[in-house]
Amino acid sequence: MTRSARPNTLRNSPDGKNGSAATGRAVVIHPHAKSRGGDSRSPDARLEEAVGLAGAIGLDVVHAQRIALPRRRPSTYFGAGSVEALSETVEALEVDLICVDAALTPVQQRNLERAWHCKVIDRTGLILEIFGARASTREGVLQVELAHLTYQRSRLVRSWTHLERQRGGRGFMGGPGETQIEADRRQIDERIVRIRRELDTVKRTRGLHRAARRRVPYPVAALVGYTNAGKSTLFNRLTDSQVAAEDLLFATLDPTMRGLDLPSGRRVILSDTVGFVSQLPTMLIAAFRATLEEVRDADLIVHVRDVAHPDSDAQCRDVGDVLSQLGIDADDGILVEVHNKIDKLAPEERSLLSGLAAGRNDAVPVSVLTGEGVEGLMHRLESAFGSRRKIVDLEVDLADGARLAWLYRYGEVLSRRDDGLRAHIRVGLDPAHLGRLERFRRDDG
Repeated sequence: MTRSARPNTLRNSPDGKNGSAATGRAVVIHPHAKSRGGDSRSPDARLEEAVGLAGAIGLDVVHAQRIALPRRRPSTYFGAGSVEALSETVEALEVDLICVDAALTPVQQRNLERAWHCKVIDRTGLILEIFGARASTREGVLQVELAHLTYQRSRLVRSWTHLERQRGGRGFMGGPGETQIEADRRQIDERIVRIRRELDTVKRTRGLHRAARRRVPYPVAALVGYTNAGKSTLFNRLTDSQVAAEDLLFATLDPTMRGLDLPSGRRVILSDTVGFVSQLPTMLIAAFRATLEEVRDADLIVHVRDVAHPDSDAQCRDVGDVLSQLGIDADDGILVEVHNKIDKLAPEERSLLSGLAAGRNDAVPVSVLTGEGVEGLMHRLESAFGSRRKIVDLEVDLADGARLAWLYRYGEVLSRRDDGLRAHIRVGLDPAHLGRLERFRRDDG
């Protein structure tokens, strides 16, 4: 093949940060073992998700295929026959980019680019591109840049050619003998240190915000789920908000919080968070830890599932894996499961799902699109928060009107008896409110 390399479809900005992805003609390849082993997803479903990921950044997918591999080759991942066949596809379709739905080593990535004469990215690189395109806040941009730099550090020869002018230098900053890769690595390491310092500031700020909410305090419910499960659409319906909600993978990246009034009038905070995906890059979880701490510190986790998706059970396990990495045990009573998109199910599937939900206290079938079941979800949230309340018996001076008003506002007063000087009250309080009450007692000393 003599075709010259085409321009890069995914660009790197001059300062080393990942730029927005330009639209281009792309091929998506999902390699899979001939024996699926314990993978419950079909290769076709995996390929469909990979095509969705490519489409999420505006790539024009002109060809998609899955390739069964007897074994992975250290040099090119694929066998020689597959590499040659794809070379012909690239030539015939004038492809700018090939997305390989697998984790490639830097050597494999470089060798495939040489063989196919076009840019190649793996699953991790593609997800990083999506996050880079979605980040809108300063915090989101920093988190994506940290993940991207960590990933690119092992691919310096390919992506950091703009640093060629940095050769040479004086002292410990790099003498005449400093190689290009050493200079590039130093540049990346210095930038990583600066970003981590800024993210530490973000983490402290988020901690102060959470402490302020605990002082108010309102309990927090965090929406989690596989990407494109309908979290943002549910968030908008419950809170009358206008958060971007599209039929698109990773439509939400930066978290959003709004107040929500439950049927009893109790006010809680609802948080919309980034969607999860299978094989989510480890460096992304690490980079977004400050954001994901909002989930870890929530009083209640609402897991939104797309039950109409053929791989709903596998997606559920993927979400559970990410929650486990955050130190969250989904079995400790803080999780409510929402079965979304029931409007897409056949009547017999809906009947079966309703029967399963009836036997589980934490499963609520809904269609966020039509509104069916949303009222029942609100009552389920009410019940879930109520189940976490602690019953306490208190004696409060009748003259202490502020304390009595606080108990009625934030607690559920179950009984009250006045003896002329004091009110003897039995009240249910959320854990956050109970902590505030304990601080009241300490202050009264």
